[in-house]
Amino acid sequence: MNLNDLRAKRQKWLTWKNIKPYQEAIKDLPEYSSIEVALDDVVKLQIENLSNREAEQIKQTALLMKPWRKGPFEINTLLIDSEWQSQIKYNLLEPHFNLKDKVVGDIGCNNGYYLFRMLSQKPKKLIGFDPSPIYYSQFQFINHFVGSDIVYELLGVEHVEFYEHKFDTHFCLGVLYHRTDPIAMLKSLFKGLNRGGELILDTFMIDGKEEISLTPKDRYSKIPNIYFIPTVNALKNWCYRAGFKIVEVLEIMKTNPSEQRKTEWIDTQSLEDFLDPNNPEKTVEGYPSPKRVYIKAIK
Repeated sequence: MNLNDLRAKRQKWLTWKNIKPYQEAIKDLPEYSSIEVALDDVVKLQIENLSNREAEQIKQTALLMKPWRKGPFEINTLLIDSEWQSQIKYNLLEPHFNLKDKVVGDIGCNNGYYLFRMLSQKPKKLIGFDPSPIYYSQFQFINHFVGSDIVYELLGVEHVEFYEHKFDTHFCLGVLYHRTDPIAMLKSLFKGLNRGGELILDTFMIDGKEEISLTPKDRYSKIPNIYFIPTVNALKNWCYRAGFKIVEVLEIMKTNPSEQRKTEWIDTQSLEDFLDPNNPEKTVEGYPSPKRVYIKAIK
């Protein structure tokens, strides 16, 4: 697979009618001589001597790029209050990995919130994969202020095994249930790792000791592209089938409104709209409400 040809084709996505305004707005942002960056729960960017006109330009650029799914971010007094409070997931996982001097991939990286947080661990290289020009534009916007050397590829999980080099650690958070062939996806991630490399993954799950999976007929939690929701034991078997030698369950956690909720930065429905109003233990379709399992798999 020639990834350079694919990269060239996907760069043209940035000229699409609905994406071009984002790109133009980013190019219009001035360079700032002094920016203080804090990579905490809220990725905070404090620009020294920011004028009211510049602050308004930044705000309008951020608003243009809605919806903001992952975050939060703060630029001076502007809080980008994303739909997901992503610090909850990151802080849950952080005790289970050490990225110092490692080559790290975030597969399905969205706007790069987790990548920005990972910078504090001083990895050798950070590479995000996500074939969304909207999320890529959001990343460019934030990175205009952060000034990191994170590499963002407009590529998907199916390209990982063909990448120019292998990785020490993969993160793949909230992607597996979107794939029609989850084992093929796990194999691609496996092939992209160095020997002894690790995969940090989370996905929807259902309770039960059986090695089975829920396959929604149409939608799950109002999401159309959800295909397989396994029990923990079924997920472990998928990982073993993909080649992983060790699979460790890190955490199981139910999604709740403190982590995912509607804000002015998304203009769409969120978790409370996806659940049965009479029984929040069920989705509107009658399936078990969203619960996630977090695992570490070793090659």
